[in-house]
Amino acid sequence: MSVALLWDASHLWGLLARQAMTGFGVPCRLLKAQDIAQAGLSDKISLLVVPGGSARLKYEALGEAGREAIRRFVAAGGHYLGFCGGAGLALGDPEPGLGLCPWRRAHFTNRLQHQLSGPVWARFEPPTSETAPFLPDDLSEAALPVWWPGRFEPSENPGDGVRVLARYAGPAAGLHVADLCLDNLPAGVLEDWQALYGITIFPAIVGSPCVIHGRFGRGTYTLSYSHLETPASPRANAWLAALLMRYGGVTPVRNSLPAWHPAVGVRWTDPVLLACREGMLEILALGREHGLLFPRTSWLTGWRAGVPGSGLNTLALAFNVLAAEPPAPEVETRWKAVSADVMRRFTLFRRGTEACLLAQRLAATVPELVPSEQLAARRRALFGSAMQGGGLYQELLDQLDELLFLQLQERA
Repeated sequence: MSVALLWDASHLWGLLARQAMTGFGVPCRLLKAQDIAQAGLSDKISLLVVPGGSARLKYEALGEAGREAIRRFVAAGGHYLGFCGGAGLALGDPEPGLGLCPWRRAHFTNRLQHQLSGPVWARFEPPTSETAPFLPDDLSEAALPVWWPGRFEPSENPGDGVRVLARYAGPAAGLHVADLCLDNLPAGVLEDWQALYGITIFPAIVGSPCVIHGRFGRGTYTLSYSHLETPASPRANAWLAALLMRYGGVTPVRNSLPAWHPAVGVRWTDPVLLACREGMLEILALGREHGLLFPRTSWLTGWRAGVPGSGLNTLALAFNVLAAEPPAPEVETRWKAVSADVMRRFTLFRRGTEACLLAQRLAATVPELVPSEQLAARRRALFGSAMQGGGLYQELLDQLDELLFLQLQERA
């Protein structure tokens, strides 16, 4: 028995999930959507891990053949573990859903609720004979990491077989709404916002399911809007380790993942790669200097609403992970073929991004100086849309993503 991980449209979250498998000492086969469509889910694989990212882009990449291959895999006794976007992919929405779970994705009552990131208290439901072997020992509450989560919309059929494993219970220390840390708010502010402006941030999702479980054919699915693979999150990591043992048939070498410092250490000293890596670090530093970005973790930089922080984080992490190890021969050959083009695109991207970030900073100070429509158009040209990507960012990411897949597949 073994574990496989769907690579497509995962980016930062795919790298995080792959790092978790490495930290656990668990062999993990990386699969592209086209591999799955071409019978890549062999009988040697017992657990398919689907990281976060865009559910719609994963759905499209799989195509009907890949989607049907996953359904057959689970129906025949395989197991599906999805985080965030990977959880949404398994739901019953006509598109982009695989229909493993009859529930659908719910809409937030306001956009602020989708900006939640950081630790959230979760309350565990009483175990059953099926779920007890992979639930935490302490079945009361635990602080679990969430990063911009979605929401589940239960079906109206109480006999649909979906079991809620954990529900949101309240904010834990360090929870952010966009760039606002709730720890820093004076007592009573959230209540005042509700009374004066009708703003609800966290209370609207208290009691909502954050992790669910069910059967599809002879197999199972576990869908989590908590990122259990987040480094240095002991309770979440222990839960993931139990899932890997139960459904992947593997034994992690530890129950808690160490902190991850992807920007530390360079072993691939190609000058173009290092110049791009250093350039990304300088872009992030510029954003922090002007209050558009701020530190969150060793692998994630936070951002103010409207700043293309997700794309900046993804590119920075991609360059860091590539530079962290000497390249496999196939990767080095491919890099030599594309490095000049990567450098050309990155030079344009860096100049445009720095100008865009500083224009956004100026607009925050003197709004009338920077036409909002022009600023938004420039941001789209560089980064595309928030959920689907695009622009120069996407062109660079597509090149790096292929290199990362080959490099990490070789290490696996």
